[in-house]
Amino acid sequence: MHESFKRIVTGTIFFVCTLIIAIIGYMKFGWSLLDAVYMVVITIFGIGYGEVNPLDTPEKKIFTMFVIVAGVLSGAYILGGFVQMLTEGEINRALSVRRNERTIEGLKQHVIICGYGRIGQVMTHSLLELKLPFIIVDNNTARIAKAESLGYLTCLGSAADEAVLLTAGIGRAKALATVLPDDTMNVFITLTARSLNPTVMILARGNLPSTESKLRLAGADHVVLPTSIVGHQLANLITRPAGLEFIDQSGDRTEINDLLAQIGVQLTELAIANDSSLIGRSLGSAEVTGNGAFVVVGLRQQNGTLTMQLDLNQTLEAGDQIILLGHKGDTPKFADLAEGKHKLRYRGAKV
Repeated sequence: MHESFKRIVTGTIFFVCTLIIAIIGYMKFGWSLLDAVYMVVITIFGIGYGEVNPLDTPEKKIFTMFVIVAGVLSGAYILGGFVQMLTEGEINRALSVRRNERTIEGLKQHVIICGYGRIGQVMTHSLLELKLPFIIVDNNTARIAKAESLGYLTCLGSAADEAVLLTAGIGRAKALATVLPDDTMNVFITLTARSLNPTVMILARGNLPSTESKLRLAGADHVVLPTSIVGHQLANLITRPAGLEFIDQSGDRTEINDLLAQIGVQLTELAIANDSSLIGRSLGSAEVTGNGAFVVVGLRQQNGTLTMQLDLNQTLEAGDQIILLGHKGDTPKFADLAEGKHKLRYRGAKV
């Protein structure tokens, strides 16, 4: 492409120089500027209306022949550059498509991402960090072009089409994630993918809670409801700000919260009151007091510092907040006990 552009520029410069030299040359023969320009135009472009003034000397005839040859050659050179540019572009696109197809044909145990919207883009970043191969399927040319510009494997077309999924290697895929904002399309894609590969893991996005059952009936192994996750997360930010800040610093907050909820574990914050009997005691002794009901995972000191790498010998002070991790049935009991017997103020809630 660079060579063809260089050819166009060179031809244009030569063509402009030919025009200037031709105009100056005819003016040297005693012609006016308008007559010289007119003669150059009808000569180079082959209009052939006839000479403005007679070419009655050998010098004028030879010069006119030079103008014709130079003009035609420079014009042809420019045109050839444009043709080369178009041809190279088509050839490069064809080669790129073929390389893309060969790479897809060699994929095994890869992930097919149906939809390159916001969620799809987040998924690609995570899969890249995990070094898992993936291919993006989308029917939007702009999104596909964006993915290709980042060097991702792509497949243009609707993921609900069997031929498109077959091209994406559904038979060899490890997992398929359909993350379109349209629940109906996600159901269709799930049905199609499950019929083509009964063993592939299918992860589906659902926007409405009522869609979850339909997606599971269609064959989805896992269903994610972004709106529900966001709602729970906002509630968590209100009820457990320190605990969630701890999770923010230690990893993927949403993933950890979901996992805790599935295994019946809750994150609890205990604020040490000014008259608490834990003042002056160590973090380790607080764990012993719980009789194994919880584990201390974080400490926010009264100056606002949040510590995750704990020293169990660290002394507790009034105003500190202990972040505990324990089973839902045990931690609140300890909190009630601590509040009643040790005058420890408790403010915790379920994860």
